[in-house]
Amino acid sequence: MVKALFDENSGILDVRFAGDVSISELVDYIDATRSNKHYPRVLKILTDATHAEMNFSPADLEKVVAANFKSLEQYKSIIDAIVIDSPRETAISMFYQDLAKTNKYKFEVFSTRGIALSWLEDQ
Repeated sequence: MVKALFDENSGILDVRFAGDVSISELVDYIDATRSNKHYPRVLKILTDATHAEMNFSPADLEKVVAANFKSLEQYKSIIDAIVIDSPRETAISMFYQDLAKTNKYKFEVFSTRGIALSWLEDQ
C-alpha cells in the first residue's frame, strides 16, 4: 500500500509504503504525483518504506524510472529521501538510484526518518 500526504507547513510530501508494494502501486503513485498541479514545482518527498516489502524485481525498476522521468517533465526538480531498513529494499533502492540519475532528480537512501528529514530540509 502507498499513502501520500502533503504537509503544507513543511512543504514536504510524506509518503508511506506499507506491506507488499507492487510495481503497479508504485507507478500509480508516481503518475498521481505527476498529475498533481498543487504540489510545489520543486518537490521534496520523504518516503518511508520501513514497513514495506517491495514486491517486484530489480528488472521492474525500468518501469519506475520511465514513470519518474515523465513525472519530472512537470517539475523543476524532485528531491526524494527514502527511509529503508532491510537489506533487500536497500539494494533495490541503490540500484534504482543509479538508474534514475538526472540533474532534476535527487534521490538518497537513509536508515532513519530523522536523518532523511534533516537532509531534505537542507536541500
